Amino acid sequence: MNYIALPTLACLLVATAVTKAQVRVSDPKQTVERNVEYRVNSRVDQGINRGLDKVEQGIGNIFKKKEKKASGQQPTDDTSQQTAGGPANQQPAGTPMGEAADTGTPRSLKAYSRFDFVPGEKVVALEDFGQDAVGDYPAKWNTNASGEVVTLDGRSEKWLAVTQNGLLYPEFLAALPENFTLEMDMVITPGLDNNFLGTALNFVDGKAAKNLLTADRKNTVQLNIHPGGGYTSVTAWDADETIRVTNENYEKEWLSGEKPAARLSVWRQKTRLRVYLNEVKIWDIPRAFDPTVTYRLVLERNFFTTENQAWYIGNLRVAVGAPDTRSKLITEGKFSTTGILFDVNSDKIRPESYGVLKEIGQVLKENAGIRVKIVGHTDSDGNDASNLALSKRRATSVKTALATEFGVDVNRLDTDGKGESQPVGPNTTPEGKANNRRVEFLKL
Repeated sequence: MNYIALPTLACLLVATAVTKAQVRVSDPKQTVERNVEYRVNSRVDQGINRGLDKVEQGIGNIFKKKEKKASGQQPTDDTSQQTAGGPANQQPAGTPMGEAADTGTPRSLKAYSRFDFVPGEKVVALEDFGQDAVGDYPAKWNTNASGEVVTLDGRSEKWLAVTQNGLLYPEFLAALPENFTLEMDMVITPGLDNNFLGTALNFVDGKAAKNLLTADRKNTVQLNIHPGGGYTSVTAWDADETIRVTNENYEKEWLSGEKPAARLSVWRQKTRLRVYLNEVKIWDIPRAFDPTVTYRLVLERNFFTTENQAWYIGNLRVAVGAPDTRSKLITEGKFSTTGILFDVNSDKIRPESYGVLKEIGQVLKENAGIRVKIVGHTDSDGNDASNLALSKRRATSVKTALATEFGVDVNRLDTDGKGESQPVGPNTTPEGKANNRRVEFLKL
């Protein structure tokens, strides 16, 4: 396997401080407590304070597995992503690890003022590992390494712990179209902070590649994010493996030990690649993708230290279609989105929704003569009456956000909620439920 090391000059510039942290790893058979030395890069921030909350507690005891369920027993945790409705007891899949648990409340929408990410129109893949037993490797994934499904203390979600260097990919996610968005949560064990590749998303030639579990770089776009020193890069190779695009930078949004959790959002529009960590856009490259290549997703882990350490990934969400808010709302009279997220059992909008709300707010301000009705929808899980009431409250929250955050006149906004009565997809699959949990904007 071919690995890409950090540039020598960049390595020489990194000044590190060694800190000791204690990580507790628990399973039904044993508890292992060990000291881990990890380095925190002290120069990569260039003196810029991003104003983000540190994850100050919880690292010492979040990596805890629950007992494996009996054979044939269905998991009890429903971790479907919660948007404009859904069961009141769901944990929202879009919640970054450590944020709500540590601070008690999510960041305000204003903290996401640079976040212009807008999810695709239709959810085509939603992976929360709900169908897999804790301790097993997920059935719908393939790998040349090792890992297992785990849970983390204080969280209802399941995670894939990638415990060995290698490649892995979701078999259920086939060819990616020219317009798609990909989101997933990531957590890293303190100590994975050396100067090798780290973690990477490889978009590979799905038609040409005979084996996706090789480090063949032909027609590949690689997004490398290293949680040790904040190093990140984008590299694109042609069919002959010559590099046609290469960029590198430092971004302290995901750091081993200091900020071990992050929400990754990737947005492809034909040849353009946009990448976000939490609320910060770290890449915007106009010509990263080759429009003639059909890409598939392959994840990669490559660290120097591997023992008892893991890269945790969860809440993978892929949507397709380029959202065209202006055309659909103004011309067609209707715009629907699954990208407005809420806290569990609450009408409080999560800050990840900023990009969608900003886009809608701009359209409404540019077309001051129109009025719209905001309608909330849910899937069929949970109590019908509760879901109906919740969808109405969430529609009201969207109205309030558009007025207070983006200056839209409240007199132009009506609200309603339909609960589960108007599904757009089957309520028998995670993807169908995700598309049913939506907010619609109807031109009046």
